[in-house]
Amino acid sequence: MFEQQVAEVYDLIYRGRGKDFRAEAADLAELIRARNPDATSLLDVACGTGKHLRFLREHFAEVAGVELSPAMRAVATAKLPGVPVTGGDMRDFALGRTFDAVTCMFSSVAYMPTVADLRAAIARMAQHLAAGGVLVLEPWFFPEQFADGHVAGHVVRDAGRTVSRVSRSVRVDGVTRMESQYLVADDRGIEHFAQVEMITLFDESDYLQAVELAGCAAEFVADRLSDRGLVVGTKR
Repeated sequence: MFEQQVAEVYDLIYRGRGKDFRAEAADLAELIRARNPDATSLLDVACGTGKHLRFLREHFAEVAGVELSPAMRAVATAKLPGVPVTGGDMRDFALGRTFDAVTCMFSSVAYMPTVADLRAAIARMAQHLAAGGVLVLEPWFFPEQFADGHVAGHVVRDAGRTVSRVSRSVRVDGVTRMESQYLVADDRGIEHFAQVEMITLFDESDYLQAVELAGCAAEFVADRLSDRGLVVGTKR
């Protein structure tokens, strides 16, 4: 779960990295409507600070989110008045209704530690899909794609605050261990904090089988949104 300090600088970091949430939301809407032209409602699972939801509501009449982290959820709720953002684990949340589309971005589904957990999460998302609804998952790297020892770094300045983030990712028993170190400086001083994330290196077949088991026709769409592509399911 993301700590409070990370939630406070999360949007700034991704803006500094050039992530275009508006363009991604438009791409998602196009992909969804190619499979379900009449889609009007969307649920974003693991919605984080709500950046995708902010722009997805330009394309869908009704949007909602689910987020496990209280800190991230608080940012999303403040950003999106009138949009319900419910606390919950993607494996067992229950909203009591269905949507025309369910999305799960930022490789969030790969935080599931086992194939059984992956299947439980995807099944739960599919349970919130109406017939003909579209499930869109952004996977993490497949094992053969992962660059062991990858190092990244960014410095972002905004409104009197400078944030530096460096990270290093290594493979440990089929899992990516990503350690990130942050420095945040403003007129109050300099704060340092760290975060370790464990992201499972599932095979493409693990995702597709989980989507099929959840009652959806599964496909992998390469080179969409990122070089990791997208896993897409259409509920039968």
